[in-house]
Amino acid sequence: MDTDEVMRQFDLLENKIGYLIEQCSTLEQENLELKQKVEELGASVQEKTEAEQQYSKQKALIRSKIDHLLEKLNQVPIDAPIDASGDPTSE
Repeated sequence: MDTDEVMRQFDLLENKIGYLIEQCSTLEQENLELKQKVEELGASVQEKTEAEQQYSKQKALIRSKIDHLLEKLNQVPIDAPIDASGDPTSE
């Protein structure tokens, strides 16, 4: 191998190493962006899970109150007179 060929090989090797360094930098940046996206999505999932749990609690509370009111309503005789306040009167 003559000197020109050796220099050409070194130039080629230098170009390839430069390309690999650029690729590593690009991949590191993409990796960082993806990690941030994962964190954001995780926080979003957490918020939605908490909101869903809160909704379920509210729904259960509302259902309980409705059931209680229906139970009270079922205890009122159908032909019982009602006073002005809406309560059944006992005659």
